[in-house]
Amino acid sequence: MVSTLACENGMVLGQQKTDCKSNEITAIPVLLDLLEIKGCLITIDAMGCPKAIAHKILNKEANYLLALKGNQAMLFSQVEKLLGPEISRPCQDGTLFQETDYQRNREEYRCCIVTNDMSQIPTAANWPMLTTFEVIISYRKEKGKVSKELNFRYYISSATLTAEELAASAREHWSIENGLHWKPDVGMKEDDCRIRRNGASEIMAGVRHVAMNRLQSETSFKKGVRAKQMKAIRNTDYLEKVIFDK
Repeated sequence: MVSTLACENGMVLGQQKTDCKSNEITAIPVLLDLLEIKGCLITIDAMGCPKAIAHKILNKEANYLLALKGNQAMLFSQVEKLLGPEISRPCQDGTLFQETDYQRNREEYRCCIVTNDMSQIPTAANWPMLTTFEVIISYRKEKGKVSKELNFRYYISSATLTAEELAASAREHWSIENGLHWKPDVGMKEDDCRIRRNGASEIMAGVRHVAMNRLQSETSFKKGVRAKQMKAIRNTDYLEKVIFDK
């Protein structure tokens, strides 16, 4: 199942089931056709990096920010070669952004670098409206121990982004792991569901997303999804508030 998350408000906007003998590459264009995305920045992981998907996003009058990995081998190698030396060079205003994130016992340092120089990437001409190349270099310090290796994440975009804008967009995309995976599993016990008959699993996935959206929209009770579920079970007035209040 491929789903779309509006990161700013944490709402699932749509979903599309993948074919039995296919994968997300065929489902993503179908899902994009269902959505009004004009003026939005669409972020997708490396699975959604084919040129056809980039064309589809642009045709819907939106911009793309796509993770770049080895499945686009030639472009990846050229971007890696271009941005690698930038780590040790002075960067112009807006092309470098650094931040540190503190969460409980974990500290993560991130350095974001962007470039709009298309002249050194011959493969860029084959991509629609490709404007920006980006890399995020990070390492973690957890419980006093520093990770031994740097983590490099590469991106391509049709939008002209500063390094700070890239960092913010990448953070929002990483929130999908929490908003689309962790919360349904913990709050809705999705991974424990054994419904398989006909299209029932697809229907139940949609029901969970609707329920998740309604629970997250209800803000009078300042607790997590699981706590809101338990309150709705015990209190019919609160259940009606979750279902009907705008």
